[in-house]
Amino acid sequence: QVQLEESGGGLVQPGGSMTLSCEASGGFFSTEIYVMGWYREIPGKQRELVAAMTRDKITNYEDSVKGRFTISRGREGNTVYLQMNNLKPEDTAVYYCITGPQFGTIGVWGQGTQVTVSS
Repeated sequence: QVQLEESGGGLVQPGGSMTLSCEASGGFFSTEIYVMGWYREIPGKQRELVAAMTRDKITNYEDSVKGRFTISRGREGNTVYLQMNNLKPEDTAVYYCITGPQFGTIGVWGQGTQVTVSS
């Protein structure tokens, strides 16, 4: 069973930067973490994909974060990072780390970490 541990999050001013990290551990097949990424839940809205990356470095970004957020994976493939630059108040949300065997198929959700963009 994949277990996800997230770190990062907190309060940042508009225009600021923040990095989220997530490490997968536990007993699992490599296919279970072929995709790692981040979703977010904005109050009153459905959870949405922010960014995801396959082990082969194929990426998928939500349109509003393109050019501002960068997703990357660690060398061993069981960690994922989200570098968020030029943060906006509308980026305020709970961010969830995810893993899965392919884009759009979520196997495991992290517990979520709050990101608040406010002055």
